[in-house]
Amino acid sequence: MLWKNLDLALARGERLAIGGATGSGKTVLLRTLAGLEPLQAGTIYFNDQALSSWSMPAYRARVVYVPQRPALAESTVKNVLQSPFKFRVRRDQPFPLQLACEHLAALGRNSDFLTQRAERLSGGEAQIVAVLRALLVASDILLLDEPTASLDAEATAGIETLIARWLGEQSHRACIWTSHDRSQLARISDRTLALGEAE
Repeated sequence: MLWKNLDLALARGERLAIGGATGSGKTVLLRTLAGLEPLQAGTIYFNDQALSSWSMPAYRARVVYVPQRPALAESTVKNVLQSPFKFRVRRDQPFPLQLACEHLAALGRNSDFLTQRAERLSGGEAQIVAVLRALLVASDILLLDEPTASLDAEATAGIETLIARWLGEQSHRACIWTSHDRSQLARISDRTLALGEAE
């Protein structure tokens, strides 16, 4: 067990940073909160409902996990960004193409980026696509696992700005962000949770 007796609450509007050495369980914690890893003990609550009472499609529409190394479909970037909008849970939510282009422009990329093949992107470009996809679906909580680890300083600043803007658009939104970069954690968070070393 990586950690036990972990009591964690995330408030509306909060930006929580999670730090810790490699092997301390940061990724496992985010995957568990996303419903991708089973709990060995305890309960996760979202909006005062136990995770077990949520349907996973409905829960994952509102709590979105962005992995450090996203696996993207063999398709165009535009199709990858559109893919969540094809699920039944978002059938009434149109794909915000203009917003996608605005986000790309803020990151120094034009609309031609949408036509690139996702499977040929660099690691940093794949991270950009994964973060943009998470922002576009207008979820309630973002679980961000080292989302800028493969990006240069300029792109990192752009992603941080976009996430801050996303948070400011709706008061109930919140995010949890892991990073090995302590200066980044200080910039993007209201508080930090430090996980201990793996046993």
